[in-house]
Amino acid sequence: MLSIRSITVRVAGRILLDDASASIPPGHHVGLIGRNGTGKSTLLKVIVGELQPDLGTVELSGPFGRPNAIGWVRQEAPGGTETPIEHVLAADRERADLMAEAETAADPHRIAEIQTRLTDIGAHAAPARAARILAGLGFDEAMQNRPLSEYSGGWRMRVALAGVLFQEPELLLLDEPTNHLDLETTVWLEGHLKAYPKTLIVVSHDRDMLNEVVTSILHVEQLRLAQYTGNYDTFERVREGRLALLDAQRVKQDAQRKHLQSFVDRFRYKASKARQAQSRIKMLEKMEVLPAALSDPETRFSFPAPDSLAPPLLAMEKATVGYAPGKPVLRHLDLRLDPDDRIGLLGSNGNGKTTLARLIAGELASEGGEIHRAPRLRVGYVAQHHADELDPTDTAVDHLQRRLPKQPPERVRARLGAVGLTQDKQTTRVGALSGGEKARLSLALVMAEDPHVLVLDEPTNHLDIDARLALVQALNDFPGAVVLISHDRRLMELTVDRLWLVAEGTVKPFDGDIAAYADRVRDERRGNSRRPDGDDGRINRKDQRRQAAESRRQNVEMRKAAQDAESGS
Repeated sequence: MLSIRSITVRVAGRILLDDASASIPPGHHVGLIGRNGTGKSTLLKVIVGELQPDLGTVELSGPFGRPNAIGWVRQEAPGGTETPIEHVLAADRERADLMAEAETAADPHRIAEIQTRLTDIGAHAAPARAARILAGLGFDEAMQNRPLSEYSGGWRMRVALAGVLFQEPELLLLDEPTNHLDLETTVWLEGHLKAYPKTLIVVSHDRDMLNEVVTSILHVEQLRLAQYTGNYDTFERVREGRLALLDAQRVKQDAQRKHLQSFVDRFRYKASKARQAQSRIKMLEKMEVLPAALSDPETRFSFPAPDSLAPPLLAMEKATVGYAPGKPVLRHLDLRLDPDDRIGLLGSNGNGKTTLARLIAGELASEGGEIHRAPRLRVGYVAQHHADELDPTDTAVDHLQRRLPKQPPERVRARLGAVGLTQDKQTTRVGALSGGEKARLSLALVMAEDPHVLVLDEPTNHLDIDARLALVQALNDFPGAVVLISHDRRLMELTVDRLWLVAEGTVKPFDGDIAAYADRVRDERRGNSRRPDGDDGRINRKDQRRQAAESRRQNVEMRKAAQDAESGS
C-alpha cells in the first residue's frame, strides 16, 4: 500500500501540495493528472524519497516496502560505450550481480544456489525479453548493439524507459513517458502498460493512454489530491457531475443564507424578534461550508490569420531530399499543399517525417526533382526539440521582441497572451519556465511572421490536456495550411483531414484514419514480437527450449556436486 497522509510540499517557497492525502493499493494502474505546474512530477519525487514533504508522511508497505521495489526513469539519459541491450540487462541488479558472482564463485553449494535463483527469476530468458522491449520502443537488432553515445537524447531516454520496464518493479512510476516517442511506439507502450502485472502510476496528458491503461485517476487540484475510479473519460464525467452538483448546492445555500441574513438584519434589535434572530444567527454559523468554486483560468490559443495566397502553396514533382550528397532520405515526392489542407504525417521515427517537415519549412533544399513555392509564402516551423533553441537567460518578451523589433511592447505582450502566457510568465527567464510554458513560447515565436503554413513536430509535448484542447481549437480556426507530426492520436483525429505515410524512402497517402493506422501498427508489432531476433520463430523457440533445458541440467549437476561435497566433508 502507498499511503500519502496529509502532506504539504513547498518548492522554492511556493506551496504545491497542502494537506494532501491519497492511498493506492497494490495492483492498481493510476493516472496522475493536473494542469502544468500543479506538482505532479514533484509528487513522484516525494514518493521515491528524492524530496521530503514539509508536513505529513508517505508510507510504503507490503510489496512496495521491499528493496528496489520502486522503478522510475531518471532525468539523466544514459550514455557512454554501453549498448542499449547491455544497459537494459544491467537494470536488473539482482540478475547482473548473480551472473557476475557465478563467474567467480568456487563453492559448489553457492554455485548451485546462484543457478537456482537465476532460474527462478528467469535470468536465462532475460536477453530475449530485453530485446523485445527494445524492439517495441523502436530499436532493431543492429540498433540494440550500437554504443549509446551514437544516439540522440531522445533515443537514449527510450533506453532508460526500456530499462525500467525490464526491471518490472512492484511500483512503476512514469512521468510523461510518451514525450520522446512517436505514434507507433506510443501504441506499443500503451499495450505494454495495459498488461503490466503490478502497480503503475503514470503522469500523462495523453487522453488515449489514460483511457486504455489506467483504472483510476489521481487529480492534483487546488493543492489537494482527489481520487476517482475509472479511466479519464469516466473521471471527466464524474467530476463534471460533482462540480455541477456543488454549483447547484452553492446557489441554493447562497439563497438560504441571504434569506436568513435578511431576517437578522431586520429584527436583530427588535425585542419581540430578538430570540428568533439569534436562532437564525446560529443557523448561519453552523451552515456547511461548501468547497470554493474552481477558478482555474481557461486556456486559450489564438493564431493570427495570414494574407491569402492562390493555391497551390507548395508542389513537389519527383523531389528528392537528404542530408548528404548521394544519400537521399526521401525520393520520388509528388506532393501538393493547398491553403486549407490539414495533413498528418505517419511513420516510425527514422523514416523521414522530420526530414519532410524541414523540406516543407525550407530548412532543407531538394537534391533533385522540382519544388514550386507560392510567391511570398511564409512557413512557420516548430521543431520537436524547440526548447533547446531558446535562450534560458532571456524572457519570453525578449525572445519575441527580437522577432518583432518594430512592434510596440504591448503588441508583443498581446501575442504572448494569445498563446496562454500570463503577464508574470512573460517576464520570467525562460530557464525557469515549465515545459508547457516553453511550448507556448515556441508557438508564439513561430506565429510572429503570420505564416501561411504551420509545420508542427510534436507540438503537444509538455502541454496539459486543457492546453491540447485549446491547441485543437486554434488549429481548426487557423485559415492557413497545417502539417502535423504527433503521437497524440486525439489531436490528429480532431485536426487533420488527410494522412501521408512516410515509409520505405518515400511519402504516399494513407487510405484510412488514425484508428485504422493504430490497428495496423499493433498487428505489425505482434508479428515482430514473435520474431525478436529477425529469424524464424520456430528456431527461436527451439533455442529458448534448449537454453532452458541446459540451465536445468546445470542446476542438477551443481546440486549433486554440492551434496557430494557435503557428504565428503
